[in-house]
Amino acid sequence: MRRLTPYLLALPSWMWLGIFLVVPMAAMASVSLQTGNAIDGFAMTFSFSNYTDALGRYSPQLLRSLLYGGLATGAMLVIGYPVAYWIAFKGGARKSMYLFLLLLPFFVSFVLRTISWGFLLADDGVLFGPLKSWGVLPAGFHVLATTFAVVGGLTYNFLPFMILPIYVALERVDPRVIEAAYDLYASRTAAFRRVVLPLSLPGVFAGVLMTFVPATADPVNAQILGGTSNTMIGNIIQTQYLTNLDYPTASALSFTLMAVLLVGIFIYAKALGTENVLEAAAR
Repeated sequence: MRRLTPYLLALPSWMWLGIFLVVPMAAMASVSLQTGNAIDGFAMTFSFSNYTDALGRYSPQLLRSLLYGGLATGAMLVIGYPVAYWIAFKGGARKSMYLFLLLLPFFVSFVLRTISWGFLLADDGVLFGPLKSWGVLPAGFHVLATTFAVVGGLTYNFLPFMILPIYVALERVDPRVIEAAYDLYASRTAAFRRVVLPLSLPGVFAGVLMTFVPATADPVNAQILGGTSNTMIGNIIQTQYLTNLDYPTASALSFTLMAVLLVGIFIYAKALGTENVLEAAAR
């Protein structure tokens, strides 16, 4: 019985994953190989052409989603790492307050936060309206319905998911290790590059995974902040499911997106060095 105890303790989580992850994924895989329509019904025909047709029609949106997700993830890393570093090493007794302020926007709905960005970036909104009336900006200047607006919205909405894992990794860095680097005549730049950065790689690895995947598949920012030329693959999947009722195409696109993201994650893990990340996390 003692040998079975770990498996029994893990059984609820495995059942949860099986019911709410494996079963829906298997059902979606089945639908992606079917043909038919919402009126006459769908039948299993093992139509792998659903994948090739969907990829042929919507490859620009897929590539655009990967580009926007990559740009937003890079921006979050550039912005989030210094913030996490400052909170971890300079926050002092107010670290909890800074983290609370960081998470405070999460008390507001994701959609409402994005709509607020839409009001802020509107052509005659509270930011650009006065600047145009003062002649600082030309009358035709606009930010909405551009790549910048979509990437900016993605960066804002998912930024805490980048900061928190990096903060946790930096918080675990022993200050005595950094002091030892200074004692060995390392400059601040060298101490950061040779000591702090390698020890924070587990947080960077987790932060990139937690931001790149949802940012690439997100349909909300592109719909609210972007225009017709900024449609992402998430918008296409949403339209195929809810408007066109073309479930096989939507399922095929979902699996294609998932496969592309998994390949990208494996390449990223290989390039970063998963073994080094795990060793740093263990230390």
